Amino acid sequence: MTARPDVWKIASAADAARARAAADRIAADGGAPALERARFLTALTARLRHRLSLGAAFELRLHVRPFATGQGGRLEAALSPAGEDEPGPRDETPLPACPLAHRPTRTTRRAAGSLPEALLRADETTAALLSHLDEQEGLVRLHREELHQTNQGVLALHADLEAAAHAQRELLDAERTARAEAERARRLLTFLGDASAAITSSLSHTAILRRLSDMLVPDYAEQLDVWLFDEEEYEEHEWHDDEREHRVRQHSAAAVTAARTGRPQHAAAHPGRLPGVDDLPPSALSPGRPLLAVPLVAQRLLGVLTLTAPGPRFDEDTSVMLVELARRVGVALDHAHRYRQSRNTAEALQRAQLTELPTTPGLLLAARYLPATWGMNIGGDWYDAFLQPDGSLLAVIGDVTGHGLHAAVVMGQLRTALRAYAVENATPGEILTRLHRMLGHLQPELYATALIARFRPGEPEVLWASAGHPPAVVRTGEGAVRVLDAKPGVMLGIPLPYVYTDHRADLPAGSSLLLYTDGLVERRGQGIDPGIGRLGRALAALSTPELEQDLDAAADALLKPLLHDSERDDDVCLLLCHTMAFAPRDRPGKTCRSPAGSEPPGSRSARGSVKDTRREGGFREGP
Repeated sequence: MTARPDVWKIASAADAARARAAADRIAADGGAPALERARFLTALTARLRHRLSLGAAFELRLHVRPFATGQGGRLEAALSPAGEDEPGPRDETPLPACPLAHRPTRTTRRAAGSLPEALLRADETTAALLSHLDEQEGLVRLHREELHQTNQGVLALHADLEAAAHAQRELLDAERTARAEAERARRLLTFLGDASAAITSSLSHTAILRRLSDMLVPDYAEQLDVWLFDEEEYEEHEWHDDEREHRVRQHSAAAVTAARTGRPQHAAAHPGRLPGVDDLPPSALSPGRPLLAVPLVAQRLLGVLTLTAPGPRFDEDTSVMLVELARRVGVALDHAHRYRQSRNTAEALQRAQLTELPTTPGLLLAARYLPATWGMNIGGDWYDAFLQPDGSLLAVIGDVTGHGLHAAVVMGQLRTALRAYAVENATPGEILTRLHRMLGHLQPELYATALIARFRPGEPEVLWASAGHPPAVVRTGEGAVRVLDAKPGVMLGIPLPYVYTDHRADLPAGSSLLLYTDGLVERRGQGIDPGIGRLGRALAALSTPELEQDLDAAADALLKPLLHDSERDDDVCLLLCHTMAFAPRDRPGKTCRSPAGSEPPGSRSARGSVKDTRREGGFREGP
């Protein structure tokens, strides 16, 4: 609980002196430190003088407030006009409080201050302050001596630090140089790894050399020339008119020497002294820039890679990287060469077994076979069309699982067996049943899909059966399109007995029957149904006159919208059959006349056609 304040009325300097003496007495009896007591009394005296200068009477209130813990307290002073309960004015800066060690007695607080006693007490306070000041001056002298000694040590340390900094700079320069060399070596190794991955990911000579040029020019070579010893073979299969600048027409002496010796050659006005590289005089083809000719070697010497330096010279690390990269390029080119030989063999075998379409009155036939543009995905797709003894036409489309030579051989066996079974005038379902048993016995590790359709021009229906193959599509003469989506049988060769069912569908005169393999409609990540829908829309977009006047163009029109966004990583087969609309006096089995303006029977359209898309379709191997 806060005690009531002591109030001193002040109207003169004597009153002010007594009030100050009372405040000094309370602070001293409360155990206030001399320095804090002097600070408090000095501020109080200055405030009393200011009030006296205003000429009005006022009151001094002295409060002794205890701390919250109950130990000690503080002495607070406040001035206010005489007669007011609260100090004022409100905007006056409050006086600082004086901390007390303990509570002063009430008697001490109420005792009137004696001016002589107050003067003596002021001298005691002054003596305490002077003593404190002497202590502070001693500390200052000590600190000055310590600072002087520290300054001397700092000067000596500065000299040592400067010497250490010079040595540190030399070490940093050496470390920076080592790091730069390590970073450069890391960049060269990273580039070598990335370049190796890029060139070995392709099996096309064109793509390998194009990527090599893109990676080396202009950072590692101003110009790049490749001399391949089997250049005519590469040119026949892969080079295009806009790529002939990659082929070297004039070869430098360094390239000829590298081809003869099998060692890298450096041609410049000054020796390069590159590791593992022989030095030659400057080349007449590049007198101002050094040349580096590196053999392309695999199991044999394939050619020479010639590089023109991007600057005044080749440095050692870069030359080592370029020689190693050339070795890997040689291996990649050799793999591409072997792949192309195997692919060409499989493709030649595949094309040798494709059928010449028969000539049938009242019927137009067109077929397309497109090999995959990259990979070994060739050899499994086939089509066939031939007449049976009863005069009907058997149209076949199929796809053998697997790729390459083995798949092409199995495809030939299936085609031969199918024709043999068809001689007995068997139905499509019976033929597939026999093929299923044969394939499971002869090639248990391979399977196949197939669809067989049998029809006779002039008869309004088609008999068909399917072994796991994509469904055929029929277009009527009026342009309506339907999918023959009856449930297909299992794939040929699946290790279980199965009997295939024959299905019938309407095929009136003027209709078209389209058979195809999954490479035409299947897209990675989309399934087959969207592709069949697009194929149906493309067939519906054709008109009957277009089909009857030029079935080849109609077949191309079907391929174009379905293959423009395809990666062509699988073979594509298509067999398009169109039954001609007969005149009233025409009878089945006789040659019908084509519509006005179209080719007559016996011409290319009436006979049917097989189009080799190797060149017209822009055949090339993948990137």
